[in-house]
Amino acid sequence: MFLIRLALALLCGALAFTAQARDYRFSDAHFHYVDFFQESDGIKALLEKMDESNIDHIMFSGIPVAKKWHENEPQRPRFYAGDDAAAYWYSATDFIILRAMQHVTPEQRKRFHPFLSGFNPNDKNADAHIRRLLEMDPGFWKGLGEVFTRHDDLTALISGEVPRANNEAMHRIYNLAEEFDLPVMVHSNITSKRERVPLYLEEIEDPLRYFPKVRFIWAHAGTSKELHRHQDKLEFLFETVKRLLETYPNLYIDLSWTVLDPYLLNKDGEANADWVKLVTDFPDRFMLGSDVVGSFRNMDKHLNAFIPFLDALPEEVAHKVARDNFLAVLPKEQPKEQPKEQASDQEPE
Repeated sequence: MFLIRLALALLCGALAFTAQARDYRFSDAHFHYVDFFQESDGIKALLEKMDESNIDHIMFSGIPVAKKWHENEPQRPRFYAGDDAAAYWYSATDFIILRAMQHVTPEQRKRFHPFLSGFNPNDKNADAHIRRLLEMDPGFWKGLGEVFTRHDDLTALISGEVPRANNEAMHRIYNLAEEFDLPVMVHSNITSKRERVPLYLEEIEDPLRYFPKVRFIWAHAGTSKELHRHQDKLEFLFETVKRLLETYPNLYIDLSWTVLDPYLLNKDGEANADWVKLVTDFPDRFMLGSDVVGSFRNMDKHLNAFIPFLDALPEEVAHKVARDNFLAVLPKEQPKEQPKEQASDQEPE
């Protein structure tokens, strides 16, 4: 009996050591280089933070809106929800991204995957604007987004109508994404603050159905902090995400911000068995992100918070979720054209 207990203790110790010994490298699949005032800690600070946080690759995007400091407000707001002043669509955010990439070396550049976001998703001219930028710098942009459609209090503050992920302007953008083989990250809340049903599910499901060749990354699986302030947990979320993954092979789930708690981990910090099985059953369809905005000091904190959940996954799946799945949704590198041989003026002998 003593030997059996000793053997079990050694086995448990070995398993614990194995779990602790996992060394994760990350792709930050949801990241904003600037905040809602288009300000940033800067590219040097970002590179330093990436190096010290085991972040190999990053989804490199701006913020498609800017928060107004209203004439009647005596103090500058610190966040979009700081006061009732409006925000407005801000296309120059993409030029901040372009400019930042001019300050990295060619080797560093390989770690950055710029996503174009500075367009109004209610404007049927947006696809023409996006096309101009794509053709201005061929191959530079690796995706579109984060596109703000339904985003509770934020979209309530943005000047103009509330965007929908399935409106006509967005349909035109999805056609463009398919043409250029670009993934699209969409923030589309699954419900409202009060309703305990997936009230707005159709708005994200329509594009999945009608654009099967477009790779959609659903930001935060349709959740947000504002939703969780009114509903501790969306009880329907798990079954909804499961059905969508089973039905639409072009859907990918961004687990950043509001998915870790209260879904992936319980109140004791332990991995939820249902979500562990779901991610294991769809090992290529989930990715992680910090979702920081302009300030980078907590990137490692946000990504490392996923480690208890990653440790509960099979090791191969865990590394896919932590790093590789984001890279897999990016456009495939096109082979460079070889220079054509110049035709000879001489007649063949």
